[in-house]
Amino acid sequence: MNSDSARSVTSYAFDCLVFIGRFQPPHLGHLAIIREALKQARQVIVMVGSSWQARSLRNPWHFDERQAMLRSGFDDADNLRLEITPLLDALYNDDVWVRDVQRKVRDLAAPANARLPRIGLIGASRGQSSYYLSLFPQWESVSVPLVEGISASQIRERLFRSPGSTDDYLSTGAYHDLPPGVVERVGQFCKGDDYYRLLEEQQLLDQYRQAWSQAPYPPIFVTVNAVVVQSGHVLLVKRTAAPGKGLFALPGGFINPHERLLDACLRELRERLRLKVPEPVLKGSLRGQRLFDEPHRSWRGRTLAEAFYFALRPDQQLPRLKPVQGGDHARWVALADLEPESLFEDHFFIIQNFLGLPADFGSL
Repeated sequence: MNSDSARSVTSYAFDCLVFIGRFQPPHLGHLAIIREALKQARQVIVMVGSSWQARSLRNPWHFDERQAMLRSGFDDADNLRLEITPLLDALYNDDVWVRDVQRKVRDLAAPANARLPRIGLIGASRGQSSYYLSLFPQWESVSVPLVEGISASQIRERLFRSPGSTDDYLSTGAYHDLPPGVVERVGQFCKGDDYYRLLEEQQLLDQYRQAWSQAPYPPIFVTVNAVVVQSGHVLLVKRTAAPGKGLFALPGGFINPHERLLDACLRELRERLRLKVPEPVLKGSLRGQRLFDEPHRSWRGRTLAEAFYFALRPDQQLPRLKPVQGGDHARWVALADLEPESLFEDHFFIIQNFLGLPADFGSL
């Protein structure tokens, strides 16, 4: 019996195993889990989280880059049984995120016959899989021993904190926790403009943290953001400097010591954008507010954002904008043109929370 015939009669414990991660970047620990999944399941679905997001120090690589890195660790036969699919975060709505995962697994794991597939969720012990399992009780769990000493965050630290020695790391094999195909692609990335832009952001972040290094406890910052919508458009600013240079962001900023949150938001619209809408009209257009507090939402560190949603009355003429000299460029952006990868930090998800924008860009 040849190898293809042997593979066709292999008996698997599962029809499908699902592995969810960000893979920033994929390392040997991730590959160990996928290899175990391939032993136990006819099909393995790898869901790549934080897809369709702007590059950042926490998410340096886009989905297609991470997919290529993952596939480089497997031969052709294994890659035929691997489904690698992008997954957009839904930071402030677990139900939207769970629905997206369920739909993708349903579409990818549907059997040719009427028999329901046996599906499991696989992950490393002491990893995030325990949290995921609480969201998917209909699936069985498979726990794989954690590969000690490997951390994607530490790998990123080496890349962005030791730029002068990156080539030496890659050439001498110091990145022993990365598969060869990933090392090659990381090396290519480190020669491009995106890498040097993120190096600049890392230097800014280090300076920022140094300024607070003598604080008696880690600082927590409080900011405000405005979601101003009129006639199918949302008010955004285009950032002119790092971090997030060239990305769109919601208007906002830090609160002053003796300022109420709503007053701070109105001040930002008045002083930084000079939005030509009277304050009483803005207050009368307020339709909601919410605190956004995902721990990793901001490059600055622990930063809480109180966002206010203003729905202005429809009009053929959008309100005029006159940003202050040297400030970010403000503009009205059509809702249909919003893309997660063009927005700073978690601002797409803040807008999504108020407006109910679709979460699954892969199916649009």
